[in-house]
Amino acid sequence: MKIGLLSDTHSYLDDQIIRLLTGCDEIWHAGDFGSIEVSDRLNEIAPLRGVYGNIDDAIIRQVHPKVNRFIVEGLDVMMTHIGGYPGKYHPDVRNEIKANPPQLYITGHSHILKVMPDKSLNNLLHLNPGAAGKHGFHTMRTMMRFDVNNGKVENLQVIELGKRA
Repeated sequence: MKIGLLSDTHSYLDDQIIRLLTGCDEIWHAGDFGSIEVSDRLNEIAPLRGVYGNIDDAIIRQVHPKVNRFIVEGLDVMMTHIGGYPGKYHPDVRNEIKANPPQLYITGHSHILKVMPDKSLNNLLHLNPGAAGKHGFHTMRTMMRFDVNNGKVENLQVIELGKRA
């Protein structure tokens, strides 16, 4: 299963993002959509799984949960917008991660791309796709694509979309 992963679009989608997501089996968005139109457009390209972010309004919060936990192709995934990362998990998710760790833990919010295993939880991989939008302090817009095959993340691609400005 081919996954397109992005976050922090802040109401921005361009033709390049749409082209890179076309052909994905699912799109995952780790919050700060910015507008329901972004969510709707992504869902037209492929089935969308998302979480709301701190800038998202009540409409988006009715469509996407704060935490989304699901299993795809045998992979246990947990996604939230503000969640920290290995060694510095946010208090909202820390207990669940320790009690029932997912295999893949996805966050957004920081606008900083990260691919990071949790060495204390041998099976957990943390991904933050950075920010695909133009709002924020990041200089390079980023997203990811990868395959999920038999419970494993494979063929992970970090994609630079160009400068923020």
